[in-house]
Amino acid sequence: MPGGAVNRSAIFAAVAAVLVLHGCSTVVSTPPTARTVPGQIIDQAPQVQLNNPADAEQIVLFSYGLLGTGYRFGGRNPEAGLDCSGMVSYVVEQVSGVRLPHNAARIAAQTRVIATDSLQPGDLVFFNTQNRPYSHMGIYLGDGKFIHAPSSKGKVRVEKMNNRYFAQRFDGARSLFSDG
Repeated sequence: MPGGAVNRSAIFAAVAAVLVLHGCSTVVSTPPTARTVPGQIIDQAPQVQLNNPADAEQIVLFSYGLLGTGYRFGGRNPEAGLDCSGMVSYVVEQVSGVRLPHNAARIAAQTRVIATDSLQPGDLVFFNTQNRPYSHMGIYLGDGKFIHAPSSKGKVRVEKMNNRYFAQRFDGARSLFSDG
């Protein structure tokens, strides 16, 4: 049995060493940020800023060309189908060459907050349609209308901002364009 005692002693010494070393280690605690709080946008993302005012008109015109395109969750191009952030990302990239994330909340985080009464064609509008902020989005067209890729009725279409469903779920407006 002397071998068993040695083995137990060696195991005990190894466990004790691990516990002592672990006790000396530090655990880095990350304070909660917008990245870790559910339902909030990621405010540490780099800001997107388009400087060509003509891009706003082109964004509107290009988005009209997508009317009737089928909806597809996760869709990123018209051939496969588009979801809301996929539509916005696709349009912006085609017009300006700027690639946006394929996520409404992340796009919101990367764009400039604007007052609703400051909305201009080509700006972005956000909605809480899935019990979480910034879960749906579209492109403002002017005259109180926006274009989006809704999952219901399955096609890219134009809606009025004062549509009861969307008015009750409106999260705010943001712009891709520089202030001024």
